[in-house]
Amino acid sequence: MPAIQPAAAMVKRGFDAYLSAHNLAPNTIHIYHFTVEQYLHCYPRLTYRNLQLYKIYLIEHYKPQTVNLRIRALNSYLEYCKADICPLSMVKVQQKTYLDKIITQADYEYLKRRLWEDEEYSYFYLVWLTAATGVRVSELVTFCVEDIKLGHKDVYSKGNKMRRVYVPTRLKCAILTWLEQEHRTTGPLFLNRYGSALSVTGVRSRLKDFAARYNLDPEVMYPHSFRHRFAKNFIEHSGDISLLSDLLGHESLETTRIYLRRSSTEQARIVNQVVNW
Repeated sequence: MPAIQPAAAMVKRGFDAYLSAHNLAPNTIHIYHFTVEQYLHCYPRLTYRNLQLYKIYLIEHYKPQTVNLRIRALNSYLEYCKADICPLSMVKVQQKTYLDKIITQADYEYLKRRLWEDEEYSYFYLVWLTAATGVRVSELVTFCVEDIKLGHKDVYSKGNKMRRVYVPTRLKCAILTWLEQEHRTTGPLFLNRYGSALSVTGVRSRLKDFAARYNLDPEVMYPHSFRHRFAKNFIEHSGDISLLSDLLGHESLETTRIYLRRSSTEQARIVNQVVNW
């Protein structure tokens, strides 16, 4: 891709400020920038026909979720430019009839026990906090000691929607006891070996390490798996899908309905138990 020309660089800085003002996550801003730069590299003029051609290119090369993310990026750029062009429509995403692989309750409890026994206290509480709140990993790494003292944290979800993440009292007391033993009263909650806040990449990498160490399925050892575990447990114990949708920060109740379904592993187990013909 050619270097950004001065005029384009000014547009990029302006678009950057526009996105930041809408409280989009840094990673989302990066994706939006990449999308706009890719489009302008292929189609220097901003026209509806060119946008449609670019959309066709996206559909032919990417999954529907990625296509829609790129479309949102372009529509945001249209708004920023105040272009008199109709926004692009999203593509239909086929809803799965099952959940992706998620960690079982038994493996979740086993993981916590092994982390505690190995004195991996930081990740013991990280896993517990994720599974007890349903927080996204990008939100998890922004937790501070002060948030635990408050018992909640206000985070911005997709679409600049604010939601409150509640820390259950039992977990709050346990974390505060651990922090007291660590002589920590302020700053990031989860630290790396250099004393800085953990990164999303760092969390993902360490979970894969623990999967190998404890002989757990690596396909279920990823941060979002514990968010799924929270949702499954919450819906099974409360049955309140509307509240769950709010707690997870979903824009649509339809997104939350997937937790009413079985996981792919559960479906396979039930089929093997039932089908004997």
